[in-house]
Amino acid sequence: MAQTTSSALDKALADHQILNEFYGPVPKAPRRTPMRELISTLLSHRTTHADEELAYDRMLEAFGDWPGVLAAPLDELIHAIRTTRWPATQAPRIQDILRRIQAETGGEFTLDFLADWPTERAMQWLTDMPGIGLKTASLVLLFNFRKPVLPVDAHVHRVMQRLGVLGPKVSVEKAHEVLLTMLKPELDPEGLFNFHKHNYWHGQQICFFQRPNCPRCPLKGFCNYYTEHFGPATPEALAATPAHWDAAAWGKLPH
Repeated sequence: MAQTTSSALDKALADHQILNEFYGPVPKAPRRTPMRELISTLLSHRTTHADEELAYDRMLEAFGDWPGVLAAPLDELIHAIRTTRWPATQAPRIQDILRRIQAETGGEFTLDFLADWPTERAMQWLTDMPGIGLKTASLVLLFNFRKPVLPVDAHVHRVMQRLGVLGPKVSVEKAHEVLLTMLKPELDPEGLFNFHKHNYWHGQQICFFQRPNCPRCPLKGFCNYYTEHFGPATPEALAATPAHWDAAAWGKLPH
């Protein structure tokens, strides 16, 4: 692999194959409803997962349902989601988003209609809403509706840059287009979903921003970062790499 994997596409496909073996295929069931995926991801910006979950739960406990959230006094909604990074910004955005969904559906609070829309139309509609960027829209469309899109967050971006799939000046926003253009002819939506999840986990669990755990990494055979810091991966280093994620020893992976 280290000798034959050179092009960006070759590396991306090798990454996909190896991490699929390392972490295992991800179950197909969506982790959350479309509405929760959209609002929770909005709340998660620069916020820990625990604080995002706390804000979401407090919001629904305080106001009961989406009509209640929409009708809530703004200062009370800000207080309910206070564990997020920017509650005073996110609270009016949430209510604006709910109004737009209500207008699109004729009064209901559901995103199920996106299942029948072409991907481009659904992406445009979502990203026209306040606070919804490419990552959030892509998460909703891929996770809930299996549209052929690819979310790129900081973890996926970091892994792709260290491998050499993305250039050092490719931004996270630009990476959505670059990676999807590269991989869409090769991977179906299930493949794109697993590619996202596996590289997200890899950035969280091994390819850290600081002091990545390179000895544990199964991608070292064709990783630019590894070569620059340790030299080409030796047969001994490759042989010592774990073949699979050891949940008992290292902890369970996040959902």
